[in-house]
Amino acid sequence: MSNFILIFVFLFLGIVLQNVKAFPVVNVYKLLNKFVIHICLPALALYYIPKIEWNNKLLYPIGVTWIGFIVSFLFFSFLGNRFGWSKKLMGCLIITAGLGNTSFLGFPIIQALYGEEGLKTAILVDQPGTFVVLSTLGILVATLFSTGSPSGFHIAKKILIFPPFITFLLACLMNVFDFDFYHYIQFGLQKVGSVMTPLAMLSVGLQLRFDKKSQHWKFLGLGLLYKLILTPALIYLLYVVILGQNSKTIQVSIMEAAMAPMITASILASTHGLKPRLSSMMIGFGIPLSFVTLLFWYFVVQFV
Repeated sequence: MSNFILIFVFLFLGIVLQNVKAFPVVNVYKLLNKFVIHICLPALALYYIPKIEWNNKLLYPIGVTWIGFIVSFLFFSFLGNRFGWSKKLMGCLIITAGLGNTSFLGFPIIQALYGEEGLKTAILVDQPGTFVVLSTLGILVATLFSTGSPSGFHIAKKILIFPPFITFLLACLMNVFDFDFYHYIQFGLQKVGSVMTPLAMLSVGLQLRFDKKSQHWKFLGLGLLYKLILTPALIYLLYVVILGQNSKTIQVSIMEAAMAPMITASILASTHGLKPRLSSMMIGFGIPLSFVTLLFWYFVVQFV
């Protein structure tokens, strides 16, 4: 419950600070975005990934975000080309609707519903799933849809120098060689990563606008429809109906697929100029709405 309260407190604080004339809104949210991406995300990767124990059954939770993001790319690219959307609009929807908040919303919700065993599955959805997709495909889409037609070298350079991706590779090597940091370093990494949620929500609040005449409303509805309804429905169809899976791991995977849009995905889209206001709206409206849709999906997965 404290996680949820924290989210709304800092979101509201950001909205309030928009109305303080002396407060440098733009400079602050840009600084917060950089800190979240370049400091907090790498710290979380170095803390969690070395602790993962691998087996073939882990492919189901790991595959959740990969599937959701790839289908998001196909879905919004098709609609964008069909209806003449700008590349920035398509990129914004692909990223924000394709990546879920599988950690800071997902972890406490899954732990409350499924206990420590469920949390282990949630970490798999988040770290080798959501985190890696953000650091690779997310950067790829952000680069392609924000800069026109970049060269392969430019895209590869963007990914390879992306700090979360570098630390992900390091964390994977640590996992392979069964190495982890001393306890006091792990403690520091965990604490640095823990400030990600309040800082990210403050940034979202600073950018969130409630404009009734905004042209973004229909796109917001479409993006949230995909993220909160179509993505978990797709995972349910594939894992339960087609592949015949019916374990607690699958239940957790479906619930994680139904989480609200990822806060850091919104920041990634904003920093690349991909419709920053729509990116913020996906978070600001998606998180509270997801509490309703998650109840629906929790009822559905009880029959898995």
